[in-house]
Amino acid sequence: MEGMSAEWQSISRLKTLNERQTMSKDAPDLGNVATQVRLDVLSMIKAAGSGHPGGSFSSVEILVELYWDVMRVRPEEPEWPERDRFVLSKGHACPALYAVLAARGYFESSELLTLRKFGSRLQGHPNMRSLPGLDASTGSLGHGLSIACGIAHGLRLGRLDSRVYCLLGDGELQEGSVWESAMSASHFGLDRLTAIVDRNLVQLDGRVTDVMEIEPLTEKWLSFGWDVVVCDGHSFPSLAKAFEHCSGSGLPSVIIADTIKGRGVSFMEGTFQWHGRCPDDDEYVRAVHELKRGLS
Repeated sequence: MEGMSAEWQSISRLKTLNERQTMSKDAPDLGNVATQVRLDVLSMIKAAGSGHPGGSFSSVEILVELYWDVMRVRPEEPEWPERDRFVLSKGHACPALYAVLAARGYFESSELLTLRKFGSRLQGHPNMRSLPGLDASTGSLGHGLSIACGIAHGLRLGRLDSRVYCLLGDGELQEGSVWESAMSASHFGLDRLTAIVDRNLVQLDGRVTDVMEIEPLTEKWLSFGWDVVVCDGHSFPSLAKAFEHCSGSGLPSVIIADTIKGRGVSFMEGTFQWHGRCPDDDEYVRAVHELKRGLS
């Protein structure tokens, strides 16, 4: 925190989600949950001096929907054998996942501000050997879906009915290994596997269409033998309907979630410049003020 403005240091002491006494633990308002997760992510990246706000913000509603309404998990028993599994293939978006895990009670929220610090359990990409609640160590783009396929196959061999969810970036679909995994999942009939594509249309150094076109995504996934659903990745009703559909499709399924890079902060939205940049003090204050307007 040394060298930061007094206003920033004051804002950085905002209570994180599971410290907010005004929110019901039994039935939280998911919109408030998402906004608070974004506030936590912003504070984490600011404290670290680096990180990936754009892709973290675009995936928030997807992660909140998964961990509050979709996945079968026990935060107090993170190694519970019958839990559903989650793989963050776009590992650079881990600040959002860390904030969600802390909010769900996997670890104390006070640890969030250690992001990327030496010796921290919250590294710049997920390390399953150091942090409870992680089912895979990820970071090299294109690897997550193959890991998820292996987990799904192993669970079936173990006669467990757990589901496996894997979140990918749309730019990540330029990796050939993704499509090898897609072919494998269809061949082996991994019907308890659901991939989610965070289609925010922007990657590290430009728009996806300019770097390498990946469309038409629906037709491509269908041709690989997957069931496909397209939804609004920032709408909880739309996400809930998509996940419900996938749970009974009888095929490996993919949700193509239309999202906005940097969602929630006007000057971050839709631009690759905020893929991996830490806000300065003034930008941080502006972003916090914008996000706080979304809390009810």
